[in-house]
Amino acid sequence: MKTIFPERLRAKLHEIIHEADTPAGKLFDLILLAVIIISIVAVMLQSVAEIQQEYGYVLELIEWIITIFFTIEYIGRILTVRRPWKYIGSFYGITDLLATLPAYIDLLFPGLHFLLALRAIRLLRIFRILKLVHFVGASNLLVVALRKSRVKISVFLFTVVVLCIILGTVMYMVEGPENGFTNIPISIYYTIVTLTTVGFGDITPQTPLGQFISTIIMILGYGIIAVPTGIVTSEIVSKDIQVNRNTQACPDCGTNKHNDSANFCYHCGAHLHN
Repeated sequence: MKTIFPERLRAKLHEIIHEADTPAGKLFDLILLAVIIISIVAVMLQSVAEIQQEYGYVLELIEWIITIFFTIEYIGRILTVRRPWKYIGSFYGITDLLATLPAYIDLLFPGLHFLLALRAIRLLRIFRILKLVHFVGASNLLVVALRKSRVKISVFLFTVVVLCIILGTVMYMVEGPENGFTNIPISIYYTIVTLTTVGFGDITPQTPLGQFISTIIMILGYGIIAVPTGIVTSEIVSKDIQVNRNTQACPDCGTNKHNDSANFCYHCGAHLHN
């Protein structure tokens, strides 16, 4: 698909907007990162009645400046790829749209009583935080480690669930309804709260045996917390994991995660920027 930019300019803009391996690309990402953080803080402050009442106009002005910036960025991302629909339908494309669209919907439908529910769509602006995913390429290492250890973690979680059911049933038999353990699900809830060391305190054992069992559950909690950490850590230090640290995005189809030494896109064969 042809764009409104000359090919050389389109390639340069693509490198700046979609990638971060050049000084210009890094600068653009840093600016975008700062704007995202400001926008998230502004959305949070708008939910505080006192701040909204006193500084509502300023926050609204900041909101529209950021919305216009994100709109220009979104259009720029579309115009600098040869296959715009590939980007529009991607995770990043949908996220960018969700970060921009609510402000315009709220502007188009103000004051209509039967559309007051649309005000809730303003909360979708918090999806801007997902745009931070653009800047956490190093987290690919953690993602790969979690993916490789998913079977071990699943078995571990299943074991924890079984343990909670058994211990919850025991607590129900020991304490009974007279001490707040009115049924087995409530007792399992207590076990999970205690095992995870949260300790809400809404239910407490009264009998010496129940307190002794609760102590064992607390001690087990510390060991259980360490297990998934060890599983993931062992995968991270494994030599089998190789993570590419470049930000090369195909200028044709938008596919990323290329090998560091790749010159062509593994998906469509287009030439990558060097």
